[in-house]
Amino acid sequence: MFEFLIQNFWYIPFYSLVGAILTLPWSIGIIKRTGPRPAAYFNLLMTLLALIHGSIIYQAIWNQEPREIIFNWLETGDLNLSFAFNISSVTIGAMDVVTALSLLAQVYALGYLEKDWALARFFGLMGFFEAAMTGLTISDSLFISYALLEMLTLSTYLLVGFWYAQPLVVTAARDAFLTKRVGDVLLLMGVVAISALAGSMNFSDLYQWAERVELSPVTANLLGLALIAGPIGKCAQFPLHLWLDEAMEGPNPASILRNTVVVAIGAYVLIQIQPILIISPIALAVLVAIGTVTAVGASLVALAQIDLKRTLSHSTSAYLGLVFIAVGTQWTTFGLLLLLAHCIAKALLFMSAGGVILTTNSQDLTEMGGLWSRMPATTTSFLVGTLGLVGLLPLGGFWALREGLDVFWIIDPWVVPVLLFVNFLTALNLTRVFRLIFLGEPQPKTKRAPEVPWPMAVPMVSLIIVTLLTPIIMEQLSLLPDWGYLNLAVVILLVTSGLFGVILGSTMELGRTWSRPIQAPLRFAQDLFAYDFYIDRLYNVTVVFAVSQFSKLSAWIDRYIVDGAVNLVGLATIFSGQGLKYGVSGQGQSYIVTIVLGIGVLGILAFWLIDFRF
Repeated sequence: MFEFLIQNFWYIPFYSLVGAILTLPWSIGIIKRTGPRPAAYFNLLMTLLALIHGSIIYQAIWNQEPREIIFNWLETGDLNLSFAFNISSVTIGAMDVVTALSLLAQVYALGYLEKDWALARFFGLMGFFEAAMTGLTISDSLFISYALLEMLTLSTYLLVGFWYAQPLVVTAARDAFLTKRVGDVLLLMGVVAISALAGSMNFSDLYQWAERVELSPVTANLLGLALIAGPIGKCAQFPLHLWLDEAMEGPNPASILRNTVVVAIGAYVLIQIQPILIISPIALAVLVAIGTVTAVGASLVALAQIDLKRTLSHSTSAYLGLVFIAVGTQWTTFGLLLLLAHCIAKALLFMSAGGVILTTNSQDLTEMGGLWSRMPATTTSFLVGTLGLVGLLPLGGFWALREGLDVFWIIDPWVVPVLLFVNFLTALNLTRVFRLIFLGEPQPKTKRAPEVPWPMAVPMVSLIIVTLLTPIIMEQLSLLPDWGYLNLAVVILLVTSGLFGVILGSTMELGRTWSRPIQAPLRFAQDLFAYDFYIDRLYNVTVVFAVSQFSKLSAWIDRYIVDGAVNLVGLATIFSGQGLKYGVSGQGQSYIVTIVLGIGVLGILAFWLIDFRF
């Protein structure tokens, strides 16, 4: 039985895809009398089956050697396209994390979107979304990974634009799609180039090729930069980071997955191609530089946000920046550990944020306060999620960051201040948000806010338990060090940075002038952070302006030169035809003479050209 399930592991991505297809009768309006909820139940059932199937496989292959399963698809000449999959405790474990969080997010969506008329369409899109992510976790082929990343980009576009009647939503979906396309196009160039150079796109073959190949520095570095472009866009890293902020216009259940497993999948693909990047030192250096800039910059930007979901989304970019540093320095174990801790804690934070938004009908932090006594489950969720994300004992965020500090303490000491600074800013920001939402005096929108309904409360409570048990899960996976090998200096620095952030966030003044300081220096700094260092405006006066002017030039050439030439030919044809009709005699012999003379002229020209050439 176990062997049968292992051999048919490829069913798991198709479970959610089948669930998405089953929602179609409700999504397109064929079935109306039952309402949209049966479609949601079908999708939930298929996700549950995927989770059960994946969990059984995980138990069966625990502590076994990885298996590579290849399905040949197309083989012609030097081109060999195959579907390669990897079955190991890491890949199946990642797939189980995706399906588990997807299941919780869908149950959560039953309460959050209870009155939405397009509930069936949302669950159909979630099934499509989940299929792409689960497929990516077990993919062992760059070809398959690229195809599924494209599927993930399309899913993001459709889910961000779910409420398509709102102008901001349409703009956000368009920007998210186009921003990702920039990275995807460069990644496609890298995929095509490496397939021609290596003759295979399976990761195992590419790893061996990268160890023995000798490329020119220009070719190797350009190839490496092209390969990392896709993950940069997917993980919302500088300079392709603005889309995640705008994507918060979509439904919150989709934001839960987008800020946890979607960006994590992009980093997961980057970790898979990391052994190939040894051919490109510049690409590795660029990863470290981009990760550092994003981690520090996004943490500062998050401090100045007054939109609840956007302050959390910038925190996501910051933590993924730390993963980029880990990959660039070739310490992927730290990256995987950080992804695990971040996924669980950030999902819990977004569930708590969704509960606040649903009950107050607001995302503005300046309009909230005093919710702790009215929403105890939501308050507990936010508090536990915060503790699970920052470096405070004893939850998962502490152990993940400690792993990174332990490694970089010896090999790259300059990274240690970056990790500590990001931990401090994250603790400061989440403490600030907690105070504004749950403490203080109740505001008009929070005076009568009720607790969330049970479909939202059950996933939150479940994730609270999982977040609290994350260190035990890490211990079972042999990811925690022995207590005797702990670097005491690292532990003290990490806990101190987190405590300092919490203390400062608890004592700093958060009055009405906080959202718009009176002092000019503070106002300048806050505006700089709040508007993301004015990067969007910089894009408007550079890239957007250049594309706009080029488009106008192209339109002018098309209208006045291309169309003008075509119109000139048309007018010449019309006038010549009008002129010729008055010289028509209606006699057949005249037409024959004309045709013979024309053929004769053409024949003479042809013979003359032949003589001229020879």
